[in-house]
Amino acid sequence: MIAARVFPTLLIRKRGLYKGIRFKDHKYVGDPINAVRIFNDKEVDEIAVIDIEGSRSGVPIDPEFVRQFAAECFIPLTVGGGVSNIDQAKALLQAGAEKILINSAAITRPALVGELASVFGSSSVVVGIDYKRSLFGKPVVVSHCGSRSTNLDPLEWAIEAAELGAGEIVMTSIDRDGTGEGYDTRMLARVTAAVSVPVAASGGLGALEHIEDVVRSARVSAVTGGSFFVFHGARRAVLISFPKRADLESLLQTN
Repeated sequence: MIAARVFPTLLIRKRGLYKGIRFKDHKYVGDPINAVRIFNDKEVDEIAVIDIEGSRSGVPIDPEFVRQFAAECFIPLTVGGGVSNIDQAKALLQAGAEKILINSAAITRPALVGELASVFGSSSVVVGIDYKRSLFGKPVVVSHCGSRSTNLDPLEWAIEAAELGAGEIVMTSIDRDGTGEGYDTRMLARVTAAVSVPVAASGGLGALEHIEDVVRSARVSAVTGGSFFVFHGARRAVLISFPKRADLESLLQTN
């Protein structure tokens, strides 16, 4: 039995697949629908698809586009990007999503978390928390795809989000995003110790050992990544891949 879920997060913009470093300099990778087909064939645990312009533009991820993903995806699908009300979430779930990820809208109006959970169930509500460290080393939550700083502490916001009804929390270190330097295990360990809902690690995956490290040391329930699954080598050539199930089992097997 594998101790944690491992899945790719695909970032889309204008229906293209992109990946950046520290939420900047996003590079066009290719067709996201094709990427979903490949990951589906590789039997990943689930897939997350996030529209990186949704929160900034105020326009949520397109349900029809999600429907295209769902038609090719035979595993659980999480979608997000610009979702700010129940009607938008309902349209995405009806299009084939299993879970809805909210981020900036939850910061703007925390009550949204509970509203979605009461209508669709906590298991369908994921709260994404993006954060980076200030010049003085203090971790601070950042919204709108890294463009707006807040006065929220990541740990405190994670605790509040769980209390409001989030069924899962995705913690993304902007400082580590796309770097391949490994996860922020210290912060993740603090969050998993403080909340009772599943926590997914995001930001920094660069080797299989990073998956083992964050699962063992931070006790996360899931591990996600982007660059590690779509790029290959120092020149970051596009090559969509995913670890073999046997390799993951050898890293993460439990008694």
